[in-house]
Amino acid sequence: MAAKSLTVVVSQSPSKNPAKRHLEEELVAALMLDETVDVAVVPHLYNLDAGHSGTMFLQSMRGHMVVLSWMYPRAAHWLLDRAGIKGHQGETLLEDPDEDEDIEIPEPQGIGGVELPDRNVYCLDLGVDSDPQVFLEEISRIVGELSVETVELMDWISGSPEQEQLERYLDPLSVLTGESGVEPVKRRWYPVIDYERCTNCMECIDFCLFGVYGVDNFERILVEQQDNCKKGCPACSRVCPENAIVFPQHKEPAVAGALGDVGALKIDLSRLFGSTSGIDTAVAERDVELMRDGREAVGASVGMPKRQADRDSTKRDDLDDLFDGLDAMNL
Repeated sequence: MAAKSLTVVVSQSPSKNPAKRHLEEELVAALMLDETVDVAVVPHLYNLDAGHSGTMFLQSMRGHMVVLSWMYPRAAHWLLDRAGIKGHQGETLLEDPDEDEDIEIPEPQGIGGVELPDRNVYCLDLGVDSDPQVFLEEISRIVGELSVETVELMDWISGSPEQEQLERYLDPLSVLTGESGVEPVKRRWYPVIDYERCTNCMECIDFCLFGVYGVDNFERILVEQQDNCKKGCPACSRVCPENAIVFPQHKEPAVAGALGDVGALKIDLSRLFGSTSGIDTAVAERDVELMRDGREAVGASVGMPKRQADRDSTKRDDLDDLFDGLDAMNL
């Protein structure tokens, strides 16, 4: 097999939405005719477990990679990183027309990833556009940008599974039609940590009472027991001071991995009108799951974020600026 400089991976939608399936099929058909890339299809990234051959296939890829998935690029990148599919975040020019251009993207202040190989991983959100040409043009641009030596992409990992099993993913049409024999996946729910934002403050491990979090050999926070996470509960994401905890399948963009910061997305009007705040919502969500487990609700008495106790009451914030602006209008 001739080696190429770029592998394009299409991660399937977990739903059977015909519009999504059609976009996937159109992309795969066009990419198979492109002599500059290898193309593969895997199940939805979020639902792959460590032992799935789809995960092992992705881990076996050694060169630059473009991953097209139905999730925000930030969520996809750190989901791959968590699975050992590491690389530097490749810059893409694909823009979400629904994204607010005025959102301020925070500078990375976190502890960062570790042991990154010398390659780029470009993550594209298939939800941005329904026209396959938009993605094909961006992939073509990336191919032209990569002025590197061709690397051997089929550098299979040693041990199981067999090469024949992994090669099924390089027959993308058979994967799309379900004829490849690739093992099925089940829907999952667990947090993903963005280490470019995570400061290792450990507030999540204090707040979560279900044993989801632990620390690794570098004393960094990690998702240790993901199956302990309660389906649909994003409470730890709401209490994270840096918005570093992502639930890729959540309906709220800020929780699902949208760019920007929670505070940058909108002024918290709950502080003006007394409705439920993010912290209050997180406490309520946690109490619901505790009671479902037959445990007692703890309210705000356990694991409350230190940022609330240490908050400098004299420091100006968005709310102060809002009131000053209203005063200046002489209403």
